[in-house]
Amino acid sequence: MADENVTASENTTETNEQAATPATQASKPAVPSPAAMKPHAPSPAAFAKKAPQRPATSTGFSEADIKATEAFGRVADDGTVFVKEGEGEREVGQFPDASKEEALALYARRYLDLKAKLDLFANRLKSSNVKNREIDESIKTLSAEIEQPAVVGDIEALKSQFEALKEAGAAKKAELSEAHKAAVAKALAERTAIVEKAEALANSLGDNTNWRSTADKFRSLFQQWQDHQHNSVRLDKADADALWSRFSSARTTFNSARRKWAQGRDEERSNAKAAKEAIIAEAEEIKDSTAWVETSRKFNELMDRWKKAGRAGRRDDDALWARFRAAADTFFNARQTDREQISSSEKENLAKKEELLTKAEALVPVKDEKAAKQARQALAAIQEEWDQIGYVPRDDMHRIESRLDAVDKQIKAVEDAAWKQSDPEADARKSSFEEQLNAQLAELNAQIAAESDPKKKAKLEAEKATKEQWLNAIK
Repeated sequence: MADENVTASENTTETNEQAATPATQASKPAVPSPAAMKPHAPSPAAFAKKAPQRPATSTGFSEADIKATEAFGRVADDGTVFVKEGEGEREVGQFPDASKEEALALYARRYLDLKAKLDLFANRLKSSNVKNREIDESIKTLSAEIEQPAVVGDIEALKSQFEALKEAGAAKKAELSEAHKAAVAKALAERTAIVEKAEALANSLGDNTNWRSTADKFRSLFQQWQDHQHNSVRLDKADADALWSRFSSARTTFNSARRKWAQGRDEERSNAKAAKEAIIAEAEEIKDSTAWVETSRKFNELMDRWKKAGRAGRRDDDALWARFRAAADTFFNARQTDREQISSSEKENLAKKEELLTKAEALVPVKDEKAAKQARQALAAIQEEWDQIGYVPRDDMHRIESRLDAVDKQIKAVEDAAWKQSDPEADARKSSFEEQLNAQLAELNAQIAAESDPKKKAKLEAEKATKEQWLNAIK
């Protein structure tokens, strides 16, 4: 609140008093601060130099309030105004060019205005955003105004109210201090949590670290740090500096590790690029080869080496792969063209062999040895022509070879049967075996006739039946 220097000699009007009132008391008429008024009125000569103006009659206080306040004062015949204070009275000013009622009313309103300041301060102490400094400054200002106020009213009540406000102000300051301590402790915990997250990130760095993601997390934590610094209560400098040192150290650890990783990555990429350049050079040397099998194997080996070479960076990898792929495509496209040509030739060969198969299959079945000889001669000619035709598609090879083998087997079966019938050694072996069976049967007949045990006799008869089947089979 601004101090004012107002004396009775200046004859300040109600309008002037309102202009000097703080904006916080817009609802009440603005009056000069009593504490700023001089306790003694000027001499009559001073009044003669400047004619006083009468105060305006409108006020923001009720008539009852003004009358109750006027009861604590009186005006002498010369315009001097007194206020009762304790057992005596004290002169507060002089207003000779006005009626006693007007002079008394002016100082009564000044009392009410001063009391309004105390009431306003009391309400301000209830606010949640009042500051310690504001409390101290208000107490200091009001103390000066309350000490010897140039007002008419209950001075003791005014001073008692002020003392109560000083106690309330001290209590409010203590409350604010505790709240500030709690806010600082909360802010310290929040700032510490940010630091601990940064330290956890720094301690988790390793071979599997996603550096881009971790960098994003550090940037986010730094933004949180700045936001917290701007939007929370101020921490003690020692605590703030210690936390920043820890946070900065964690960031330095990360940045150092990332630089080291980047250097290693660049070296790996350089080595990978050199290895892939060498692979490309080998690929370009063999891309025009027509040694399809050997070169295909070589390209497979080059591909395995390519995969093991590592990455050279996206831009270089794309360009290097395009060169390697171009060399490989040159070879494999040529091989495919050759295969297509071979495939066309093999299909023609297949058609020719299928025509031969039709001829071969027409040779069977054969009924006797003579027909088998004729079929064999014809099949031999077909097989010779078959071999001269050449390759057929792989998927059809087994099918047609099996059909030709089937014709050969049928002819051979007749040939083998004829040979067995004309083979003297086979006849001799057959005759000898037949004689052995007949002798064994004769012996069994004798044993059966002599045997009286039914079980043994049944066993001998079963053996006889088996040998009789063998004998029938060779006849």
